Amino acid sequence: MSLTTVTSKHRVRAICRLHRIQGHMMSSSVEPEVLLEKVGRTGVITLNRPKVLNALNLTMIRAIYPQLKQWESGDDTDLVIIKGAGGKAFCAGGDIRAITEAGKVGDPLAKVFFREEYILNNAIGTCKKPFIAFIDGITMGGGVGLSVHGRFRVATEKTMFAMPETAIGLFPDVGGGYFLPRLQGKLGLFLALTGFRLKGRDVHRAGIATHFVESKKMLDLEKELIDLRSPSADNISRVLNSFQNESSLDLEKPFILEEHISDIERLFSSSSMEGIMQNLKADGSDFAKRQVETLSKMSPTSLKMTFKQLQLGATLSLRDVLVMEYRLSQACMRGCDFYEGVRAVLVDKDQSPKWKPCTLEEVTDQSVEECFSSLGEMDLSL
Repeated sequence: MSLTTVTSKHRVRAICRLHRIQGHMMSSSVEPEVLLEKVGRTGVITLNRPKVLNALNLTMIRAIYPQLKQWESGDDTDLVIIKGAGGKAFCAGGDIRAITEAGKVGDPLAKVFFREEYILNNAIGTCKKPFIAFIDGITMGGGVGLSVHGRFRVATEKTMFAMPETAIGLFPDVGGGYFLPRLQGKLGLFLALTGFRLKGRDVHRAGIATHFVESKKMLDLEKELIDLRSPSADNISRVLNSFQNESSLDLEKPFILEEHISDIERLFSSSSMEGIMQNLKADGSDFAKRQVETLSKMSPTSLKMTFKQLQLGATLSLRDVLVMEYRLSQACMRGCDFYEGVRAVLVDKDQSPKWKPCTLEEVTDQSVEECFSSLGEMDLSL
């Protein structure tokens, strides 16, 4: 059998898989994948795919965006709340497997998904009405994009935040280049490169959430916000502060990275990704050794791309960051590490990706620079 025939068969199988996934994504199941309700003068968005941890797909994005814009411009809506169904997750990320299958066969979904997701992220970041995200449960990747750019983000003891994209040959997108470099010191860069997980009150201490409220109080909080007679940002803040003051859970525990903040500042201060690795290897502490071990598993291309993304993003607006990240997303779709990372981590789960190139030194500055190049008329327009 010729190589062409084998390649052709693989392509046909990939197209069939993609059609099955898209059919599932677009199917009108009994339960809508996102619930959009008006409760009094409050717009309530509920991500409703609990079996897949409320993973975000194109159908959901296309439902949320127009409704959010309508609520924002309407005189009968004062605030917007977004939350996840099922009790386990707010949103564990985007529908990566569907995007992977699309990218393999050149299907437009690989372009359309990122484009429309980032447009929604920008709409949340620029929303004129108070936007409150209840990040009660797993909040990763695409779920971060649906929450972190809003005016208020409420974490609970169930919150688990991470941006683990470098492990699958991607980068912390959905505006990660905007909010991560704005965290204290080098904390955002550390979280972006290592995919380190923050839980519960630590999500608030890191500056990702604006408030911490115990999970059992979230229904009461939602009711009080909906019942607000004058839901100005100040009044919403007062309600959130009051619930936070009543939440003493884990208050006595120090921030999980407290003892390492100065280490992170010192070790992750460098003008290059190679410099960070040299700092870590030279340091020799247990903490530094753990970071070397973690970073050595990540895609070298993703690490260098992410380093530059955060470096540039520190001085850009959210809008300009999203335009930059769209270019990066399409570079990942053209490359090979994203497909290999998804295979190793999410599909075969052997956790042994074969990165190309496989070392930081082999990833040239030119190849990284090309990822940031304009797409001309195909650039994201906001």
